Amino acid sequence: MSQDALQLRLNPALDLSKYAEIYARRGIVQIPAIFEEPVANEIEAMLAGSMPWRMLLTDENDYPVHFTAAELQTMGRERVDAMIKSAFARAKLNRGYFYNTYPMIEAYLRGLDPGHPIHQITELLNSDEYLSLGRVVTGVTGINKADAHATAYHPGHYLTRHLDYGEDRERRAAYVLGFARDWQPDWGGLLLFLNEKQDITEGYLPRFNVLTIFDIKYLHTVTQVSSFAGGVRRAITGWFRDDPVRGNRPIA
Repeated sequence: MSQDALQLRLNPALDLSKYAEIYARRGIVQIPAIFEEPVANEIEAMLAGSMPWRMLLTDENDYPVHFTAAELQTMGRERVDAMIKSAFARAKLNRGYFYNTYPMIEAYLRGLDPGHPIHQITELLNSDEYLSLGRVVTGVTGINKADAHATAYHPGHYLTRHLDYGEDRERRAAYVLGFARDWQPDWGGLLLFLNEKQDITEGYLPRFNVLTIFDIKYLHTVTQVSSFAGGVRRAITGWFRDDPVRGNRPIA
């Protein structure tokens, strides 16, 4: 993705006021056409192309661990399969998750994969343009940064139900930038919201070029992608935050 060839920006035609009104009433809102179509197509192509994905899951202590393709190869198929089987066993108890990820903030700060276009997306998500969108839509004026990680859910991948408070309750709203085309409800990968009885109150199909923002108070889950799914559920997800900025770094 070259910024010389294509301006990486949000869709300038967005009318945020109406989405702010929906969020104020419901705490959940979806914004279609978040990017102009050429930009959305470029991001989709990047996520479907040469992304250095990592396998992410939780260990026996419910701590997140992720492994690069090279690390998985070194570990060997038998050990990797045993690790996944163990994660599935914990999922029965509503513990953990399993999917492919790319830790955008960590990679940016550590200088990993230099020159990869994903870093331009990281900069956009921590630009005043995107953070201002978060402030306007959520009404939280102190938002000053955005966590971000790219995700790819293949058949078998899932995210069990949870809340998004964060370790220091620094998260103010969660967001999902969806890049899944022509997704079918039978394929799984649905973003579901649950009430105190564990009944489903709302459910959202993975969609292309749609931004979903929701209050962290909502219990939610991503259902397991089915074995017969006809695509990959790709997205960029994270949280709008208002914790202190470290020094003068725009991303921290």
